[in-house]
Amino acid sequence: MTLAATRLIALHKNKGMTVAACLKNRTDYIENPDKTEQGQFVSSYACSALTADEEFMLTKRQYDLVNGRRQKSDVIAYQIRQSFRPGEITAEEANKVGYELAMRFTKGKHAFVVATHTDRQHIHNHVIFNSTVLDGTRKFRDFFFSALAVQRLSDLICLEHQLSIIEKKPYRERQKRVLYPPKESNRDRLCGIIDTILAEQPKDFEVFLQKLEQQGYEAKRGKYTSVKGKGQKRFIRFRTLGTGYGEDEIKAVLEGKAKHQPYQKQPPKEQPFQLLVDIQGRMAEGKSVGYKKWATKFNLKEMSKTLLFLQEQKISSAEELRERATAATERYHAMGDSIKAAEARLTEIAILKTHIINYAKTREVYAAYRKAGYSKAFLEAHREEITLHKAAKTAFDEAGLQKLPKVKELDAEFAELLTKKKAAYPDYRKARNEMQELVRAQKNAERFFAEEKGTTEKTQTRYEYSVCRHARL
Repeated sequence: MTLAATRLIALHKNKGMTVAACLKNRTDYIENPDKTEQGQFVSSYACSALTADEEFMLTKRQYDLVNGRRQKSDVIAYQIRQSFRPGEITAEEANKVGYELAMRFTKGKHAFVVATHTDRQHIHNHVIFNSTVLDGTRKFRDFFFSALAVQRLSDLICLEHQLSIIEKKPYRERQKRVLYPPKESNRDRLCGIIDTILAEQPKDFEVFLQKLEQQGYEAKRGKYTSVKGKGQKRFIRFRTLGTGYGEDEIKAVLEGKAKHQPYQKQPPKEQPFQLLVDIQGRMAEGKSVGYKKWATKFNLKEMSKTLLFLQEQKISSAEELRERATAATERYHAMGDSIKAAEARLTEIAILKTHIINYAKTREVYAAYRKAGYSKAFLEAHREEITLHKAAKTAFDEAGLQKLPKVKELDAEFAELLTKKKAAYPDYRKARNEMQELVRAQKNAERFFAEEKGTTEKTQTRYEYSVCRHARL
């Protein structure tokens, strides 16, 4: 699994299918609710995610009218796939990174949809952008090395978001792309520079800021002083850097009223113990005797860690371990179901709000369309507005809404749900970690004692065979 890996894929028209049907199939796949947390991680530009295929077709029809001819190529759209390192990025941030990549690569000239998939271990984006520009005058030109340009742009954006990228190496030194450079955030780097400057003992805060500017930082003075490094997009306030780095704390150090304690970044907490290796299964696959020796030592080491964990948790029997693991699993799933229900409602609110706004904007156009006797000429002239209006009415009918809620009420409910969801995440992560540790300990105990039982039975069988053989002799 490579990191921040990208691919640019030309999407062609399938034989026996219309362009509209092909576009619908491609957009429906990337917007699959099961892969995007019920549509929560789907965003779009210059189109609605719900009607992107139809809006792409509008632009293509406009291209035919403007140029007086149909396109020779059967390329109907382009897809960018962007994958991230497991555990390094959230789905929400990944969607923003994918949106930024699509916007900067297309320069805002093509409508696109960004769908972030969370159904696999690694979070990844699918971006589909229309091959036709927004004004319908021309098509996207798939230039030579365009895929390389996407990869380089993706790497640049990942660096701007403090995400790891794969370092380029000479051909002879290349390895499988699983090695990643150590990650240092802009805040960590700034804290290190502040430590160095404070060690020089500047006479006051103004001199301190001047020294920061000499290091390439731009200072913004005001109620809350903040700085921005070269290549960074946002200013960082001192008070957000943590204990010892607030503006008042720095001033106290400069005035000799306090002593500065450099921040020590804590190493990531290591997993207390790992799953035991299935030695018999691996040997059956053809592993060597040397592997068996290593795996035996590894299992003994990890099992001793497992026993220490069980002692710390005051678990004294296999039955108690099973009960604790089952209870932790049920608690984790219950909290997960609660968060997913909140996420589903958030998605419903966002979609409903979009439809309500579209419905209000296109009401007059649709009324005129109805007065015109559903004229085909009027439909062609106002196809986008009419399509959005119909999509909104369909959504209202499917939801069984007799009266449309107010946008302000939806905004208030959305804000309340979002606050509760964010507040529930710390307990959810804690429950997940507890469940994983207990289940891992349970599996280790079951495998270890199963192997011990198997070894004992083999020894007993050999002993009985030896006794019988000697008796016959």
